[in-house]
Amino acid sequence: MKLILAIVQHEDSTALAEELTKNKINVTKLASTGGFLRAGNVTFLIGTDEEHVDDVIAIIKNKCKSRTELTAPAAMYMGASAWPVEVVVGGATVFVMDVDRFEKI
Repeated sequence: MKLILAIVQHEDSTALAEELTKNKINVTKLASTGGFLRAGNVTFLIGTDEEHVDDVIAIIKNKCKSRTELTAPAAMYMGASAWPVEVVVGGATVFVMDVDRFEKI
């Protein structure tokens, strides 16, 4: 068994959760916050058999796309106004881990 931990931008989370559920993939969603932009993220915990890992990752790739946004990151850190800069957001950060033991109680 594998545990897939996927961190996605909040804007992509609803579509991803719906697609995972539609494909009968059990998922737990946790609200999280990114460190750089301090923006809302959602962390998905997905337990699956090893043979389904590639299918789950394909769904994540399909629903979580990278895009650019204008933001003023310096203002968030220094409390001052700054010119907006273009940054890449979205996509997903995915970790796949072995599960030594799983129990559903």
